Order: sequence, then C-alpha cells, then structure tokens
Amino acid sequence: MRKHHAIAAVAAVGIAAAGLTACSADGSDDGTVTVNWWTWDERAAAAYAECVPGFEDANPGVKVEISHYAVDDYFTKLTAGFVAGTAPDAFQNSVPLLGAYAEQGQIMPLDELIDESGYDLSVFDVGVESWQYTDGQQYGIPLDWAGAAIYFNQDMVADAGLTPEDITTMTWNPDDGGTFDDVVARLTVDASGVRGDEPGFDPENVETYGINSIASGDFNGQTTWNPFVSTLGWRLGGEDAAWPTEIPYDDPEFAQTLDYLRGLADRGLTPGFGEFTVSSAEMIGSGSVAMVQGGTWDSSSITQIPDVPVGIAPTVEGPEGRMMISNSNANNVFVGTQHVDETWDWVTWMGTVECQTTAGAGAVFLPSIAEALQSTVETQAAEGLDLSTFIQALEGGELYPAPPTANGQEIVDTITPLFEAYFSGERDEEVFAEMTTLTQDILAP
Repeated sequence: MRKHHAIAAVAAVGIAAAGLTACSADGSDDGTVTVNWWTWDERAAAAYAECVPGFEDANPGVKVEISHYAVDDYFTKLTAGFVAGTAPDAFQNSVPLLGAYAEQGQIMPLDELIDESGYDLSVFDVGVESWQYTDGQQYGIPLDWAGAAIYFNQDMVADAGLTPEDITTMTWNPDDGGTFDDVVARLTVDASGVRGDEPGFDPENVETYGINSIASGDFNGQTTWNPFVSTLGWRLGGEDAAWPTEIPYDDPEFAQTLDYLRGLADRGLTPGFGEFTVSSAEMIGSGSVAMVQGGTWDSSSITQIPDVPVGIAPTVEGPEGRMMISNSNANNVFVGTQHVDETWDWVTWMGTVECQTTAGAGAVFLPSIAEALQSTVETQAAEGLDLSTFIQALEGGELYPAPPTANGQEIVDTITPLFEAYFSGERDEEVFAEMTTLTQDILAP
C-alpha cells in the first residue's frame, strides 16, 4: 500500500494541537479500514451510497461509512471536528469555505496525490479551478454543481393565454423589464380575478403572484437577483475570476437591477421580502405563485407536485445573453486523516464517470463530469423530468463559477443583514457602496 510520508507530515502539523483522535482512525481488529465521508444532502448520501459496493469490492479491506447532517448543523459539526481531531476523512464542501479551511490547514492539498496516482482532472467540465487555493494547489475533487432555472405552472400559463415558449424565451433589461415583466404581470392575479396587466388590478390584494420573490439576503443571489444582473456583464468577483479583493455591489448597473427587482413587490407582482417562508414546491402547489426561480436542487420536488404540471425554463435572456453563477461542490480531505491512501481511493472513485453516473441516476444533482451529467439528464427524462435546460446552459457557456473567496463565512455574516435591510425597505441604494467597502476590508490580502 502506498505511503505518503510528506502528506502525513503535513497532517501531523495540522492537527498537533488537537491530537490524533480523528474518526479517520477507525479500524477493526481484522485490519479493515473505515473511511468516513460526510455530506449535508440526504439525497447525495443515498446516491453516493450506490457507489460503495463497487468501491469495496475493488478495495478489499476498506469500508466506507457515509453520514449526512442538516446543512444548518453540518459546518458547525465540521468545525468542532477540526478542533477535536474527529472530522471525517473526507467531506463534501462548498466553495465559499475553501479559503477558511485551507488557510487554517484543516484540509489537504491534493497535488502530490494527483501526481502520484495519475488522476486526470480533465475529466471534469465544471469546478476544477474553483478548488485551487491562493497557493496554486488543488484542494478539491469536484462532485457536482448547481445553477438556477425558472419553474412554471403549465396550467396557469395556459389560463393566462401564454405558451411554454413565452416562458422559455423571456427577455429582460433593467429599464422596462422586457418580456419578463410582461409575463410576470400577466400571470399575476388579484382576489377579484384581475390580472396584473389589466385595468383595476389591486396590488394590495393579490391571489396569485407571477413569480416568487427575487429578493434575497444571500450575498451571491444565486437563485434570485444574480441571473438578472449577470446578463449585464456583472460578476460576483468583478474582474477577478478567483480570490477577488472586493465584490462590486456599488456598480451602477447592480443598483439599477436590484431597484427594478425590489419594485416588482411594490407593484404587487411578487411577494414582499419575507412574505412567504414555505418551499418553492409549496408556493407553486398552493397556487400562491405561477412561477418560481429556484435551484437545480428544487427540480424533483417542484415537478412532482400531485396534479400540478410544472415546466422548467432557462433563466432570462438579458442584454448580454443568459448568464448565471454556478456553485461547485467538491470533496476535501481532512488533514488529520490516518488513512490517506484509502481516503484518496474513495475520493477519486467518487470522481469517476461510473460513480457519478450511478449517483446521478438516483438523485437530482448535476454531476461535474459531462458524460455523467448527460446520463443523469437522460435517466431523469425517462422518468418524466426534463433537465435539458441545465445541459444547454453548460454547453452554451451560460455559467460562470462562484469565485472562491477569503473569509467566505465573514462575507455571509456581514452582507446578509444589509441585503435584508435593502429588500425590506429599511435601506436604499446607498447601502451598496457600504457593502463594497466592507467586502474590501474582509477580502484584503
């Protein structure tokens, strides 16, 4: 079995203060090694469990134990595990936390393992560069990615005299809202049955909104404002594709976009910020909204609502085409693992066409390997779920990666309440300059 002395030395330094009590020490009297892997997604846990039998058959003496925790607890448990030395051998992570974990020396640089094993990162079409730290090393092996789409109630669209094509071809601009504005107004209905584009519409007494709220406290607006402002050429990291030194919230086009989107609620075409706290599926299922802009992770629940036919459309086309931010998830390896070889074998097994195809067939997430993604789309299509919108986005160059940032959690904690203040009407566009200044302070090298 391979021995990675250099990496083991790094691991020893990284966890010296915590002690070698990691759950990666799991082993049995018969010599069996257990690799612990964590995820926050119950569906991912079940899906990747389908890869375990093949892996264990190919790696006698190695067992894989998969655990999942609710996302609200997941990263807290990871942090506690880092401190105590009990973190899992490997785990699913999200780009915003790469900087913190790498800087703290809690996750392992993988270049030596990649070189020694000959593992080919070119198999991935999404996510590789997102997982490179400022030291130029690779810290993550991509798993899957997420984007946004518009889900629409087909019956409500037909009742409004619209067609699915009207939804899939919606255009947008910050001046008059384009055909998106027309469609949303048409789909909005007040308690008297008057539509949002008809005389006498009552914006204070709405029965069905045209679309869910596009307001969000989320710093990257992945499923809310981002697919709109990104069609103007705005990017979360500005001109820096990775490790930006500021987030350009003070861009005039950003302010104009958010002013338009906030105004939709003032016009009664979308719910007010925080008005609905239920899921996207519940909003469409109850008839509260005719459309929702949601994530790839919403597709199975939204399209399986009993007696509600739901279509999936791409995000809006703006002045510079369609564009949306794509968040990559990847496997990180805990620096304290005592089973480097076995953990690496499992992580790279998960990063194969075979495993990602198997996993993709059992859950609705988008594999980072194009061949596996295509297989997932075909499998889901056979079951009545059309995910081709996401293939088209990938092939059409309509994705840009969420940039890895330093101090990602601090960005979230600092910026979220300011977005909430803006969308609740407590603050106006002057808040954006403040937000940019704050990000400069947080992201300063």
